[in-house]
Amino acid sequence: MLYALLLFAAAYILMLVFDRYRPWIALGCAAVFLLTGMLPAGKALEYIDFNVLLMLAGIMGTVELVIRSGLPSLLSDLLVSKVPNVKWATVALSVFAGLVSAFIDNTATVLMLAPVAFAIAKKQGVSPVRMVIAIAVSSNLQGAATLVGDTTSILLGGYAGMDFIDFFIWRGRPGIFFAVELGALASVGVLLVLFRRESAPVEAGARTVVRDFVPGVLLAATVLLLIFASLFPRRPTLTNGLICVGVMLLGAVCHALREQKAGELLVPLRGVDWQTVLLLTGLFLMIGGITEMGVVDAAAGLLANMDGGSLFVIYSALIWGSVVISAFIDNIPYVATMLPVVRTLALGLGADPTVLYFGLLCGATLGGNLTPIGATANVTAIGRLRKEGWTVTNRDFLSIGIPFTLAAIVPAYLYLWLVYG
Repeated sequence: MLYALLLFAAAYILMLVFDRYRPWIALGCAAVFLLTGMLPAGKALEYIDFNVLLMLAGIMGTVELVIRSGLPSLLSDLLVSKVPNVKWATVALSVFAGLVSAFIDNTATVLMLAPVAFAIAKKQGVSPVRMVIAIAVSSNLQGAATLVGDTTSILLGGYAGMDFIDFFIWRGRPGIFFAVELGALASVGVLLVLFRRESAPVEAGARTVVRDFVPGVLLAATVLLLIFASLFPRRPTLTNGLICVGVMLLGAVCHALREQKAGELLVPLRGVDWQTVLLLTGLFLMIGGITEMGVVDAAAGLLANMDGGSLFVIYSALIWGSVVISAFIDNIPYVATMLPVVRTLALGLGADPTVLYFGLLCGATLGGNLTPIGATANVTAIGRLRKEGWTVTNRDFLSIGIPFTLAAIVPAYLYLWLVYG
């Protein structure tokens, strides 16, 4: 287990230091796990979330068509006409990203709104880096608000027997949705402070003429289909991914017919950031390696032993420990591992596990905002910026991610204990 932990830690340090080579570092680390047998070859595919990869590629392809249609530029024109400066444009986009990602996958939200940020930044002659990062962390925040907001929410719902409404009202008390919204409200204040110097006025010029509304309709259809699919708890594993890829292929056909060129069928594929896909594949395999070697279980056990016989101590250790752990490892296997631990701890104390369930979900979801590689949405946002020719330093991300996370988690931490402690 020690060797697996050291390899994993070394890979993450290298990815933080050599950010341009993250996909190759992750894949190299995954190869070591496989070659040494720490990750059995027969189990490797089980740890790769093909649903996420397909969804990512499909959304990227559709978004490429949307960008070419001119629709993001039109949205930026409309937004610019309603806000006085870049600061408020950033806040407006971030708030909107949060609202959307409470019901739609965070990665999809980033892919849909990043082009709008690029269009605004281009027109105003400013860097889109901080704006896109703000969109990413805002979308991550809202993932815990509803049952369909994030994979970890779905895990909790299935384990605790919660449905969509239970995230709003649970046993007659306001649910986790309101804890997340309190955090979101506090995070808006943080964004206003962080972007206080972005006072350059935004000037509304002539509105962009959209060349083709079909890609926009297809993107909206993707959103609606993802919501509809979430209503079926026993749906096939690859449902969301196949929906996104299917819509992308339909968009490719429509685009080729409109342009009357067979070669245009490949346009959506050019919009896929394959380096991001490779990075996520490597990360999935790395997580599989440390899971097989017992590192995730050991982390869960460490938190379990920090109880002190007090529910409040358990709750505090769980939520803050989850924030730190999820900043560096994928929160899906972590949450899946910790759910039975949480239940056991609560039963041992004769307590209702709700506060621990919700604390685990909040901590694991928001912790991803601490680092550039702590959440898929962050990886995707940085990938989109890189594709547009912008370099994102660790300082760029951490200067937003750390204060944003603290502002969001503290109100949620206090709220959950007051309501369910």
